[in-house]
Amino acid sequence: MTALTQAAPTQAKQRAQRRHMSDGALVRLFIFPTLIILILWNVFPLFYSLYLSFTRYSVIANRAPEWIGFSNYTAILSRPTFWQSFATTGVYALLSVGLQTVLGFSLAMLLRQKFKGSGFITTLTLIPMMLSPVVVGMFWKLIYNPSYGIFNFLLNPTNPRLATDMLANPVSAMLAVVIVDVWMWTPFVMLLCLSGLNAIPDYLYEAAAIDRASAWFQFRRITLPQVAPLLLIAVLFRTIEAIKAFDLMMGLTGGGPGKSTETVSIALYRLAFSGQFNTGQASALAYIVLIIIICISNVYIRYLNKLRGE
Repeated sequence: MTALTQAAPTQAKQRAQRRHMSDGALVRLFIFPTLIILILWNVFPLFYSLYLSFTRYSVIANRAPEWIGFSNYTAILSRPTFWQSFATTGVYALLSVGLQTVLGFSLAMLLRQKFKGSGFITTLTLIPMMLSPVVVGMFWKLIYNPSYGIFNFLLNPTNPRLATDMLANPVSAMLAVVIVDVWMWTPFVMLLCLSGLNAIPDYLYEAAAIDRASAWFQFRRITLPQVAPLLLIAVLFRTIEAIKAFDLMMGLTGGGPGKSTETVSIALYRLAFSGQFNTGQASALAYIVLIIIICISNVYIRYLNKLRGE
């Protein structure tokens, strides 16, 4: 009788435990659906597009992909228009990222000094990077308009219509896109640099002041080395985004005039869509761009580890 009395609560306890899910089962319940979604939306298209890059295939053709090996890659690399678009992308990335680095770091140094209204100015400065690139492109296209845009008025206040049409000239079109990109993404570089500057301990500057170190010495030996890792991360992010630039360029110039602002991303878009629908070569071009970005990122990361002493 005693054994039966003791067994009853034990069985009831076991049934209650079975009714409640364990922590491990609860974790798996949340993780597995997320993993399935990631595989379906990220991993599968990644490998499927890799397969398509080795095939002759068009998304609008009613036939299965035909395996052709590396023919798509050789066709793209031997095409002069690819190297032209890649050179255009390099010029765009060099100009925009270089100016953003200089201006962003300078703004961070300025806003680091606490003064009345510095918080409001910092918030105001961050607004451009919060806007949609397509909206920014259309907005600046109106500013650059030769008939009623304010930019030509600033160039020639007496007769704005005699000023240069920034988006119609091959040289000025690239400069116009760089100006917009710098206006939009300089706050991103400034924000990272400002975080690095605020993290520098004050006692380093106090010790340098006691030793009567000059302002240039403090900047070169304290400020710059401390901010360099975050600054390099900002440059890395902006370089990757500049290589992938599409929406801002498409909204402003559409790759024109001619092919003066046609970056690799716009060339990829025209190859995949815009009348060509060459899915196989577009996939191959996408992987070429991916390999280039990985190589550039690897160089940045190696130098970043060198700065950190790793």
